[in-house]
Amino acid sequence: MIELKNLTKKFGDKLAVDDMNMQLKPGHVVGLIGQNGAGKTTTFRMMLDFIQPTKGTISWDGHAITNKDKQNIGFLPEERGLYQKLTVEQQVLYFAELHGMKKADAKQQLQSWMKKLDVVGKVSDKVQSLSKGNAQKVQLIATVITEPSLLILDEPFTGLDPVNTQLMMNEILRLKQNGAHIIFSSHNMSGVEKLSDELLMLKHGKTVLSGELNTIRESFGRSEIYLESPVTNEQLLTIPGILDIQKEGAGRHIKLADSSVGKEVFSLVAKDGYVPVFSQQPPTLDEIFRREVTGGSVNE
Repeated sequence: MIELKNLTKKFGDKLAVDDMNMQLKPGHVVGLIGQNGAGKTTTFRMMLDFIQPTKGTISWDGHAITNKDKQNIGFLPEERGLYQKLTVEQQVLYFAELHGMKKADAKQQLQSWMKKLDVVGKVSDKVQSLSKGNAQKVQLIATVITEPSLLILDEPFTGLDPVNTQLMMNEILRLKQNGAHIIFSSHNMSGVEKLSDELLMLKHGKTVLSGELNTIRESFGRSEIYLESPVTNEQLLTIPGILDIQKEGAGRHIKLADSSVGKEVFSLVAKDGYVPVFSQQPPTLDEIFRREVTGGSVNE
């Protein structure tokens, strides 16, 4: 287990991370979210020992992270760091050997990874000839080819289309199943919901949400309904506690003042029997994120 305890970082008068506490468990994924400048990248840099915390500790199985431990860390930075003049093979083998992997093993694994991630191009192609998406996949290969025990991903899906995003997610989930500790940041809340077991949200360096993802969502109450029904908006709005109705796909998205209002909505739409779709859920992570960022109601 990796533990961040009372972690604090100041840059002059600016408090970038304020008394953070977090645990990363083997085989778990933690989503670290927050606006730009919230402290996410600073946290990663402290975990990687690029910068030192002002206060607090980072430990791995009860001891400070050693140089040997660092061999088992895979890091994908937000600012992509591939050498444009090298070939794909030269680039990946360079990083693999830095982490103690034998060149012959890395060569063999690279071919397999190119196929798994559907990289368009050959290992002999120079990095500068790749599209942005394929270069990003090559950087992920360089990050995970050594099967790291700790995987730190800073905005891994930026600029990827849905198909390639899913390919990358599949490999992250495979590493999770193999017992890796994984932490990643993303502004794609849908992706965070799909991948994360636990969540930590920062606002101006302070932790404002922390815990198991579903527990956090449920703590906001089941104040959202997705409905497919012939009942009109006018009929629905006769129910006190309905705050908003918006068209969504084939149905409507309804926001409630309180989860108990859902019973009245269901009674209305089910009075004639069959209801095509009625799903009452907590707010999405995207809505919770906006609520915490703005300081307003989740229903605003």
